[in-house]
Amino acid sequence: MPGGRLTQQERQQIALGLADGLAYAEIARRLDRPTSTITREVMRNGGPTSYRADLAHRATERRAHRRRQAAAQGVEAPPQAYGRDAEAVREYEETFTTVMMASGMPKMMARVMACLTLTDTGSLTASELVQRLQVSPASISKAIAFLESQGLARRERDERRRERYVVDDDIWYQSMMASAKATAQIVEIAQQGVGVLGPGTPAGTRLENVARFLDFVSESTARAAEQARDILYAKAGTPSEDTAEPTPDR
Repeated sequence: MPGGRLTQQERQQIALGLADGLAYAEIARRLDRPTSTITREVMRNGGPTSYRADLAHRATERRAHRRRQAAAQGVEAPPQAYGRDAEAVREYEETFTTVMMASGMPKMMARVMACLTLTDTGSLTASELVQRLQVSPASISKAIAFLESQGLARRERDERRRERYVVDDDIWYQSMMASAKATAQIVEIAQQGVGVLGPGTPAGTRLENVARFLDFVSESTARAAEQARDILYAKAGTPSEDTAEPTPDR
């Protein structure tokens, strides 16, 4: 199996495969590459609908140039625990960031989110984020403010009274609940619009349909988040139905 970086010709083959609707696994098989390599390449270069071989190749060269500059300036990658491959972790962080951006998150916010998520502690201080991402404190502050507004990060004080920014399991629950609440607000405004524009009018009917659809989505999202937290994050040691002691009538 070939190793090393993808060539420009391979990137052109990836673009052709995507245009033909091929799955990542099939493209990987044709190039004799791991599927993860193709997935990472596509997701950090615009996704399957926007991938372009020439742009992807130039972007890769720019990233390599930045890494060489960082190395020349003595900026070292954070040490990796558990025997992880530092290069694989770095590339995965880029992929994670790209996926967050594809979901609509601004680039710096996505970089901070990825950095926090991929630390074993799930938390970092502002200075640690500045050092890891090589950006200004102002950029970190702005990114954290955005993530907090979306329910995707929270602040806490450590034993040294330093402010830490945290991403943990409960953050995703809080984010989903925040999303459901924001959708419910749109429902309320749409329902008000029905009264203003008139029930039965074309615009009023449109708003009524919007309100009904989003009301269902909001309630379903909140219900699913509650159920997921109850099921997936139940306290350890709580017996499940499958492991409970049998009753005498069984």
